[in-house]
Amino acid sequence: MKIVLAYSGGLDTSVLLKWLGQVHDAEIIAYCSDVGQEEELDGLEAKALATGASKCIIGDQREEFARDFIFPMLQANAIYEGQYLLGTSIARPCIAKGMLDVVRQEGAHAIAHGATGKGNDQVRFELTAAALAPDIEVIAPWREARFRAQFPGRAEMIAYAAEHQIPVQASAKKPYSMDRNLLHISFESGMLEDPWFDSSQAANREMFVLSVSPEEAPDQAEYVELLFEKGDCTGLRCDRLGELTASLGLHSVGDKDGYTLFTPYGIMKVLNRLGGDHGVGRVDMVENRFVGMKSRGVYETPGGAILLAAHRDLESLTMDREVMLLRDSLIPKYAQLVYNGFWFAPERLALQALVTESQQNVSGEVRVKLYKGNVIRAGRKSPRSLYREAVATMEADPTQAYNQDDATGFIRLNGLRLKNEAIRDQKNS
Repeated sequence: MKIVLAYSGGLDTSVLLKWLGQVHDAEIIAYCSDVGQEEELDGLEAKALATGASKCIIGDQREEFARDFIFPMLQANAIYEGQYLLGTSIARPCIAKGMLDVVRQEGAHAIAHGATGKGNDQVRFELTAAALAPDIEVIAPWREARFRAQFPGRAEMIAYAAEHQIPVQASAKKPYSMDRNLLHISFESGMLEDPWFDSSQAANREMFVLSVSPEEAPDQAEYVELLFEKGDCTGLRCDRLGELTASLGLHSVGDKDGYTLFTPYGIMKVLNRLGGDHGVGRVDMVENRFVGMKSRGVYETPGGAILLAAHRDLESLTMDREVMLLRDSLIPKYAQLVYNGFWFAPERLALQALVTESQQNVSGEVRVKLYKGNVIRAGRKSPRSLYREAVATMEADPTQAYNQDDATGFIRLNGLRLKNEAIRDQKNS
């Protein structure tokens, strides 16, 4: 029997890899999806093999993750409970899809994951498996009593890792859990389980990875211009773009109208650096998990925060009002589907078709100013603009496209039901 384990090299999956090898008569194949963890992948294969894996496969899903998961979600302006940009949520179906590809490639019979029985990730992994590979068994040790008896908390897992000489970042001093990908990095558990704990205090800032604190951000604002085509950012322009591109090891895919074009992955890399340099995209919130409990999470999403603000700004210029109202009414549902793990469900696919159609005219340019944690909208233009200065002006309208006299009847008709209600109430008072 072969089991493919979703492996990150962190505390949970490192302990799980060793534990699975001890209690299951099976070959354990560690699979790690590269969705932008950066240096966290260093030495991962050697660590997995030393911990007991028969093989460690690292799948490069960075471009796929940005193109097929992050960008479609950002077209929908999806944000969960008004704050969370769904960084972990959207990565899980991508990772699970990569795992299932390995299952077929290796002839495995099951997948295993280290998501706890209290969290959202167990649902996301398993709903993806149900949609893409319903015949594959799923092993979830955190839902087994024997596993929980051995590891009632993270302290026992840290001790187990030390006993078996498994190097992990977590410690009694820094017991919080971290999850990083191209869209964000999240922090939870440990001292963060106290919702009164202030993660923004100077003494706690070493926890953050992608961004400086707004207090430590530069005193000089920085302008960035973004080029969009049908709802997707395709190009960037800023004074230090060449420097950033070189330092990040990126290559452009062309030029257009003074913009440097990048793949979605390249866009995310550059914007993460720009946003992080200015303290953009930090969120500290208490959210409602799918399983029913509240949990506290701290997030860094610098590039996503810039994209969301710029995309929304361009939509205000190019999207029909009623189309926007319809799409916006579906944002909470779309975000909930992503958060709860229904990325491959038919209802999400149907919503995506509507979102894609709504983006056909969302092409143009947006200028934003980054300053001490803020993304300040500073200009937008588009050949598909619905804004007509001659109509909107407070000066004389040379086109006579809008006759102010028409507003009299418009207001009367809209006020008719209000008048009728007031008259009724006066008669009955």
